Amino acid sequence: MAADLWTSVVSLAGVALGGGLTALAQRATQRSAERVEERRQAAATAESRRAEQIEVLKEFVTCAQAAERAAYRRPDPWGDDEDGWMTQTSPVMTALWTASGNVTLLCDEALREPVRTYGHALNAAVWRDIGDVEVNEHLEEAKTAFMDAARASLATSRPPALRRAT
Repeated sequence: MAADLWTSVVSLAGVALGGGLTALAQRATQRSAERVEERRQAAATAESRRAEQIEVLKEFVTCAQAAERAAYRRPDPWGDDEDGWMTQTSPVMTALWTASGNVTLLCDEALREPVRTYGHALNAAVWRDIGDVEVNEHLEEAKTAFMDAARASLATSRPPALRRAT
């Protein structure tokens, strides 16, 4: 009788131990899957944010190019709204300032000053507050600083997995 009792107790202990180990293994697997899902979601969010930043930077560059074209088309000497230049240029400058605000809101803090400086340089070039300096010469430093800052910002906004791949 005692042997039967020990056999039942050992069998029951084996079942309990096996069940406990199975529960622990399932919990560890579940936690691991949750961590993988959290990392995947964080990477997807970072990539989505980066895509959004790329879009606003592209929009700003497009608006900056339009403002630069307007600066080159400006009639000389300055007078009334010759050939509608001022009427055409005013919305271009409004779009530039709106795009610069989007960059300031959605991109890295390090871009704030280069965007502002480039925007002011474009504004001065368009309205010819640059004296006898050529437009491209006036814009070069601010444009280069902006482009370098944008490149650096985009490089650091990549998810870690993509940074290692390049």
